[in-house]
Amino acid sequence: MVVRDNFTFSELEQWLNQRRVTEIECLVPDLTGVARGKILPREKFTEDRGMRLPEAIVAIGVTGEFPEQGPYYDVITPTDRDMHLQPDPTTVRIVPWAVDPTAQVIHDCFDREGRLIPYAPRSVLRRICSLFDAEGWLPVVAPELEFYLIERSTDPNQPLKPPRGRSGRAETSRQAYSIDAVNEFDPLFEDIYDYCQQMELNVDTLIHEVGAGQMEINFFHDHPLQLADEVFFFKRTIRETALRHEMYATFMAKPMANEPGSAMHVHQSLVDKATGRNLFSKADGSPSQEFYWYIGGLQRYVPAAMALFAPYVNSYRRLARSTAAPINIQWGTDNRTVGIRSPVANPSARRIENRVIGADANPYVALAATLACGWLGIKHRIEPTPECRGDAYLGEYGLPRSLSEALHRLKEEPDLHEVLGQEFITVYTEVKEIEHEEFMKVISPWEREHLLLHV
Repeated sequence: MVVRDNFTFSELEQWLNQRRVTEIECLVPDLTGVARGKILPREKFTEDRGMRLPEAIVAIGVTGEFPEQGPYYDVITPTDRDMHLQPDPTTVRIVPWAVDPTAQVIHDCFDREGRLIPYAPRSVLRRICSLFDAEGWLPVVAPELEFYLIERSTDPNQPLKPPRGRSGRAETSRQAYSIDAVNEFDPLFEDIYDYCQQMELNVDTLIHEVGAGQMEINFFHDHPLQLADEVFFFKRTIRETALRHEMYATFMAKPMANEPGSAMHVHQSLVDKATGRNLFSKADGSPSQEFYWYIGGLQRYVPAAMALFAPYVNSYRRLARSTAAPINIQWGTDNRTVGIRSPVANPSARRIENRVIGADANPYVALAATLACGWLGIKHRIEPTPECRGDAYLGEYGLPRSLSEALHRLKEEPDLHEVLGQEFITVYTEVKEIEHEEFMKVISPWEREHLLLHV
C-alpha cells in the first residue's frame, strides 16, 4: 500500500516506472461528477506535468449544454480561455481494465495567475476543508454508496429491469441483506474487489440493499478530499466492471418506479488535530456542544442546500414517504426514519450521518455542502430541535419537493454563498436551470396516459 500523504512528483515518477506505465488518463471531475480530461503518452505527461482545457469544461450540465447568456458569463469568460490543470500526485491509480499499462491521475484546475478555479468541484471541497484546517480541526467522513445493477437496455423509453444472476433468474422481490442474492453476482463482485485492490481504494463492506438488484458499498473513514476521490474512482470502476459482465450499474437516485431510491449516506465527525480528540464528545463521554451545533447547522441549511444533495429532477422521486428515504431534517439517535441520524457509538467514534444525500450527487459537491452546513452550525451556535424519538415519516415534509424549488432556496441563502463561494453558486445554479429547462421539454408517458383523452 502506497502512503499517499505528501506524495511528491519524484515519488509519482518512481510509481509510474515500477508499473511500466505508458499512458496517463488526466482526469478532472466536472459538476456532474463526470470524468473530463485527456489521455497522454507517459513522456508527454512527464514533460509537461499538466495540461490545459477550456474553463467551461468543468461547468457543463448532464446534457452537455452550457447557458447561452446570463450570470454564468460573469464568472466564466465568453472568450472560452484556458484553465491550467495540475496533477495531484496523491491521486494516482492504475487503470486495471486497460490493455496497456495505464494510470489515472486527478487534476486540480487553476487560472493563469495560479489561483484555483472557484467553481471546480474539487476546488470547492478544498475551500471548505481549509476552513476547518484554520481552526485546527480535521473533518472525517465515511460515505455509504447505494447503486443498482440493471439489465442492459439501449431504449430509454423502456422501464429498467433487474439483471439476471448466475441462476439465470432476475430478482422479483426485496432481498435486503441477503447473502445469497449478492452471491448471484459473484463473478462481478470478484472483479470489482480485484479492481479496487489494484487501485488501492479503501472499500469496506458490501451488502444487498432493499431494492431488487440494489447494492451498497461502504468506505472506511478518511479525509473528505481523499474520500471524494475514492467515490469518484469507484463510480468509474463499477460502471466499467458491470459493462464487462453484460449489465449496467447506475447511481440514479430513483431508477425504477416500484423500487427504493439510492442514497449516499455520509457519516461525519471532527477531530481536534492537536489532541486527537473527537470534538463531538466531551471528556466524560457525553455529547459536546459542537455535536449539537453541527446538527443544528444541518437542520438550518440542508433544505437550502438540497440542489447540491439532490441535483436532478429524478432526485426528488426518491425523497418521498415509503421510499426508505428521509422527507425532513429531524434528527435522532439510531433512527433511520430521520434525515440526520446519530448512530450508536462509543465517545471516540461519535458521528452524525446525513441521510438526505442521493447517490447521484457529485461526491465533491455533496461533501463540501454537508460540511459547510455543519460548519455554519458551529460558527453560529445553532441549537437543534428536540430529538425525534419516533417515526419521522409521520411528520411534515421539510425538504424541497422539486429541483426548481431547491434551486430557488439555494439562490436565496447568502450564508451558503459565502462559505461555498459565490462563483460556484452562480455557475452551479445556472447550469442546473438549463438542465431543468431541457427536462420540461420532455412529455412523459404518465402525461400521455392520463391527460391525452381525459382533460
